Amino acid sequence: MAPPKKHYLSLLLLLSLFILFIFTHFSLSPPTSLSNPPITHFLSPQKPSNPFTFTIKVLAFDRLSSISRCLNSLSSARYFGDTIDLHIFIDHFHNSSSSSDLGPKLENSHKILDFVDGFKWAFGKKLVHYRTLNVGLQAQWLESWWPSSDDEFVFVVEDDLEVSPLYYQFLKGLILNYYYNYSNFSPWIYGASLQRPRFVPGKHGNKMNLDSGTRLFLYQLVGTWGQLLFPRPWKEFRLWYDDHKAKGIKPVLEGMVTNGWYKRMGERIWTPWFIKFVHSRGYYNIYTNFLHERALSISHRDAGVNYGKTAGPDSQLLEGKSFDINPLEMPSLSNLEWYDFCFKRILPGRVAKKLDEIGPILHTMGKQKPVLLVSLLNSREAIIRNLICHFERLNIQNYIFMVPNSKSDLLHDLPRRGHPVIVTEEVFDSITRSKKTSSELVKETVVKAYVIKKILDSGFDSWVITSDMLPLSSNPELDSTISIKNNFYVGKNSRIFVVRSSSSSQAVWDVRFVEKFASSVESLVTQDSSQKEKGNFADIVERFAENHALRLKSVDDIGFSLKLEEVNGNQSLPTDTKMITWSAAMDRDSVRKHLEELGMWIIDSDSSCKAVICHQS
Repeated sequence: MAPPKKHYLSLLLLLSLFILFIFTHFSLSPPTSLSNPPITHFLSPQKPSNPFTFTIKVLAFDRLSSISRCLNSLSSARYFGDTIDLHIFIDHFHNSSSSSDLGPKLENSHKILDFVDGFKWAFGKKLVHYRTLNVGLQAQWLESWWPSSDDEFVFVVEDDLEVSPLYYQFLKGLILNYYYNYSNFSPWIYGASLQRPRFVPGKHGNKMNLDSGTRLFLYQLVGTWGQLLFPRPWKEFRLWYDDHKAKGIKPVLEGMVTNGWYKRMGERIWTPWFIKFVHSRGYYNIYTNFLHERALSISHRDAGVNYGKTAGPDSQLLEGKSFDINPLEMPSLSNLEWYDFCFKRILPGRVAKKLDEIGPILHTMGKQKPVLLVSLLNSREAIIRNLICHFERLNIQNYIFMVPNSKSDLLHDLPRRGHPVIVTEEVFDSITRSKKTSSELVKETVVKAYVIKKILDSGFDSWVITSDMLPLSSNPELDSTISIKNNFYVGKNSRIFVVRSSSSSQAVWDVRFVEKFASSVESLVTQDSSQKEKGNFADIVERFAENHALRLKSVDDIGFSLKLEEVNGNQSLPTDTKMITWSAAMDRDSVRKHLEELGMWIIDSDSSCKAVICHQS
């Protein structure tokens, strides 16, 4: 006997209320402002404010058991009613196969095609691309996708992968939180890897010692075992790849394990290309850290291009709820840690626009070395990039770049790569309220005086240099050739100014001294019009010292630095030489030619370092 109609209505009402409760209780919090980013989001799938498409790209070859396991795991995931298209790319076997194994290869291919044709995909369209020729793993990846919009995402899996039922729920939440939530968005993030982080490609890099509370972090390395790709960076990479490939430029990046891979396997693999691209752009990938060797995507490492014989699963699949972690937790981007190819922690966003903001930058630096204050006034980008590569090669970490104003492109690029920056014009405005218009050189000279005091007060020696010079050692300390009793050193020819940190130097370089110097800068600079071009801080300080109690020691007559124009590329440099310098008026091509002869031009055609040099933290 059928239940009464009223009973049906009651059940329907209760069900509707239950669904409404679930939706409102677990839905995403609304976007928050940059000034007050959320600490944590707990995510449940919902319709995004900007509709996006999500497509799975499965790359297969000749492993029937692998692809069946992979597709079955994908179909067992939770998609919450979303439309998810599935594209399967099956590479052809080599046509050069001998007649003896041609039959088995054809039979195996047909079995794979029969399985894929019969595989039911209930969540969207299924597309099968069976290639007529063997194109290899590189083309399988690179030709799998060309984004048609900024709201199109792909998840690429090779056929020996297996995914967790939670994988899509996690990736959708990640897209909503780090792509569509403005407060957490960064254009320098190219996607997310679901594989367990376990590999550092930089030779002699750091071990992956992650805090047990770390769930997500940013790491430059691409993950091929379950990689979500964002549209714009991928399109940029494809165009970069085309440009370099057409010009015959190889993806060689010295100091990387992957460079050896490329030398052995050549164009059969694609990752060295993407790694070189990421290195040149300074991009990052989101990784998970679920502890106990767990991951949302695992590779069974079946025999194929990458493995001569099956190695077995690399991790344990995170299949359901776990009582010790919440796999759907999404911290604010500002709370995530960033790591480079050496797994060295990067500190992005260190920018001082006020004098009081310089102290926090100094607190991030090691106490054992001096702080180099580097002027970028009228500097050329390639020269700056080459200088940065020398800092990395020599493991010089205590430096601050002085960018003239907020309109400079360097202000957007240097801090995101982890280089600390002072915006000279804005710091100057925070020091003085004068309405008088001053030149960039005057502003920078005043700011330098105040920053030197901050550096000395923090216990560091202060070195004032320009980008038109290169250090030759990792710790260019003033040695026994210079009297250690003095606190202040100048090199008018080399444009170096050095102050030792001591109680006596702090007593001299105090607030009254800095204020007197600042009030005199305008007249000191205009005394000699050539100073407007040279920006020689050491010379300005020396002329100021003539009328004040400041004892300066010259370093010009002891071989501390050498002029690049005077160095023969075939000669060996004196051991006591600490710096190579050159005139700011020297044209870039001449600078590059001289430095190449000395083996000191170490950037490539992308103006990025030719090598990754890892130093143990």
